[in-house]
Amino acid sequence: MIARAGQMVAALAVTQTAGYGVLYYAYSVFLPPMRVELRASITQVAGALTLAVLVSGLVAPLVGRMLDARGGRGLMTVGSLLGAAALLAWSQVTTLVQLYLVLSVVGLSSAMVLYEAAFAVVVAWHPAESRARALLAVTIVAGFASSIFLPLTGLLVDRYGWRTALVVLGVGYGLLAVPLHWLTLRNRTAARPASGYVRGAIRERPFRLLAAAFLTHTGAVAVVGVLLVTYLIAMGHSPLFAAAVAGLLGVLSVTGRLVTTGLQTRWPTALVAAAVFGLQGLAAALLPLVGRTVPGAIGAVVLFGLGFGVGTLARPALLADRYDTAVYATLSGALALPITVAKAFAPLAAAALAQVAGYPLVMGGVCAACLASACCLVGYERMA
Repeated sequence: MIARAGQMVAALAVTQTAGYGVLYYAYSVFLPPMRVELRASITQVAGALTLAVLVSGLVAPLVGRMLDARGGRGLMTVGSLLGAAALLAWSQVTTLVQLYLVLSVVGLSSAMVLYEAAFAVVVAWHPAESRARALLAVTIVAGFASSIFLPLTGLLVDRYGWRTALVVLGVGYGLLAVPLHWLTLRNRTAARPASGYVRGAIRERPFRLLAAAFLTHTGAVAVVGVLLVTYLIAMGHSPLFAAAVAGLLGVLSVTGRLVTTGLQTRWPTALVAAAVFGLQGLAAALLPLVGRTVPGAIGAVVLFGLGFGVGTLARPALLADRYDTAVYATLSGALALPITVAKAFAPLAAAALAQVAGYPLVMGGVCAACLASACCLVGYERMA
């Protein structure tokens, strides 16, 4: 059983890297040439990705129930096929309506194959003592998705055009993810708790504290991820410097995950995550004060970046530790819906606020959100 669980973790690490690379990160590379060919604005084309994110959140509760009932093998295999087909269909779009329809399918596929589904498989197969290491292994590898697929997609677009690039990525993803999900994943179901367990858990204060903590933190991280480059340029830094500094976030997220997993062996996960989120709040508050200098900008981004991927690890760990793992995916899906909405809309709201009141106020909001999430986790831990 241990060997099989290890094979599944290795397979999921690969498929999560490819999935995030082609279903999410590659979009930023396709956006400029698509905008020109579809004769649309950046906002109109970017809205298709927002729709994909929203769809993934809306279907997350249903996907979670299916994962608990049937396991991940069939669902993730079908999701991989759907994702590959959507990429191929995307290569043929000629109107905005078609783009939005295709990206809706991408959102559905994402809910079936990305972290939420992968974590459900990991939780089902790993006891508490090895679960943190398994989750870390998957997220460490997948943390390099942007580093691999952004330049790869850029190269394909430059040489062959965006339509052919999508065909290559679609075929490649299908050939990689479909057999890995079908051949290596195995379903494992446990005895389900009494009827009403899920409804009762969702209504309890601990679950609501978790929802509040990760909703506010996800919104804050999404704002920084989307607006950091623009803010650094507005502070007087060159576009090259701003992009390079923002690129540290991906690398630092891996470092933060490693550190957090190590600290979890000594202190409760909720308190470790709360401390990291608090440091991110401090970084957001410092950026308007010290960010006009090169050392100040780098320092603030490094401090914030160390917590960039911590929520990804802390959320499944806290859910699996407190609740019956037989309904982990159902609870995770219920939690994913509001969190995904925050991820989709927080950057839009922050951008509008920045135009009216300036970026320092936006960073103040990010600081407040991080501190609020930390307080929620401290409250959650006190109820454990």
